[in-house]
Amino acid sequence: MIKILFICHGNICRSPIAEFVMKDMVEKEGLSDRFEISSAATSTEEIRNGVGNPVYPPARQIMEEHGIFCKKKRAQQMKKCDYESYDLLIGMDQANIRNMTRIAGGDPKYKIKRLLDYTDAPRDVADPWYTRDFQTTWRDVNEGCRALLEAMQEERK
Repeated sequence: MIKILFICHGNICRSPIAEFVMKDMVEKEGLSDRFEISSAATSTEEIRNGVGNPVYPPARQIMEEHGIFCKKKRAQQMKKCDYESYDLLIGMDQANIRNMTRIAGGDPKYKIKRLLDYTDAPRDVADPWYTRDFQTTWRDVNEGCRALLEAMQEERK
């Protein structure tokens, strides 16, 4: 079982998109039984009284336009113990990577990676909370998840 945790700042836009896109990809490849996939935040901004906010409506809408549904997803914060629980912790941008490393207390096993570093054009996934460009985020996340899945399948050969 390969356990992947996608992480962004608030866990209401980029990381839930990555979580559900990746779940959709592995399901379509017939690999669902080989993966455990979730997402989390580096901050608590989207968590009130222990309850996480739902996925941001424009992020949910772009997924639904592609037949992917995430109605029950709620924001949750990354915890230090996630470092040991997951095989890969995938951040969306350099700020996420810094915060993830801080929360984990380091990265001695090299588990913390940036999503688009798996592609031929490494870069941050722009935060649509600020850019309002959910189409670009959608394309970037799909490109990154596809490249990540291909890299993992190559490793298994």
